Amino acid sequence: MLKVEGLVKKYKDLEVLKGISFEVEKGSVYGFLGRNGAGKTTTMNILTGLIDFNKGNIAYNGKDFKENKRGILRLIGYVPQEPVFYGYMSAYEYLAFMGELSGMSINSIRLRSEEVLDIVGLREAAKRKVGGYSGGMKQRFAIAVSLFNSPEMLFLDEPTSALDPEGRMEILKLINDLKQQGMTIFFSTHILNDIERVCNQLSILEAGNIVISSDLRSLKDKYIKPIYDIELEGGVKELAERLQGLPWIQKVMIENSKIAVYVKDIEISKQELIKIVAESGCNVISFNLRKSDLEDIFIRLVNHNENI
Repeated sequence: MLKVEGLVKKYKDLEVLKGISFEVEKGSVYGFLGRNGAGKTTTMNILTGLIDFNKGNIAYNGKDFKENKRGILRLIGYVPQEPVFYGYMSAYEYLAFMGELSGMSINSIRLRSEEVLDIVGLREAAKRKVGGYSGGMKQRFAIAVSLFNSPEMLFLDEPTSALDPEGRMEILKLINDLKQQGMTIFFSTHILNDIERVCNQLSILEAGNIVISSDLRSLKDKYIKPIYDIELEGGVKELAERLQGLPWIQKVMIENSKIAVYVKDIEISKQELIKIVAESGCNVISFNLRKSDLEDIFIRLVNHNENI
């Protein structure tokens, strides 16, 4: 649906984007992950037509972005990192204002307003002034505004970064609901847990470069290796030496009375590792399978070290 190739953006001598490439499939929630300052908002501003770029190509449904910019922009919705409204208006009034700018009839405006407010769960608060909404409500209303013209694709720039836990959960649930309805969503964030909750594809951006682009499952299969943490009373070195040469074990690391066992095959390790530890005769203080997550992958990739 969206294809970006060799995208470069410079501000005088500062190269913010250094030839990034990625592709967003129709119906996916695409996570664009990176630390603050990595270039996420610059990319978002380019893809939504707010700023130009120096080199590269952008295609939307096979059409060149620059040549068909006006038509493409009618097909996308955008929620900036800090959405701004006329706070003295109610939700109904603001959406009516949007509809009038689009040349819609009064009846069409009314029907569409009810639809988008139902989608974001703000129907009961529609007569209240937007300026009195909570942070989570304002973000949901911003999504309602972005959906008003029935876009094919929605761009969300750090939609949960300034919210409390309850507000974050509201937005993530809404994103999941839109995903179930087939909406294509480009979701920029630095919050790794949010990516894991809602995205099925992602790119990791670091200092203006794409470190990796992948679907989430393949990324986890490649980089998340099972690790057993074993703490013993004595015999640590002897057990580590015994484990080291086994074909289903990737590596063994020792730290004081603890052994970290990185395994290649989780199924074999479940059956064999506990047997070997028991046969060693060592007194076991703890035996745990470490729960790895996307944060482990992110740290490895941005530090260019896959073996952390």
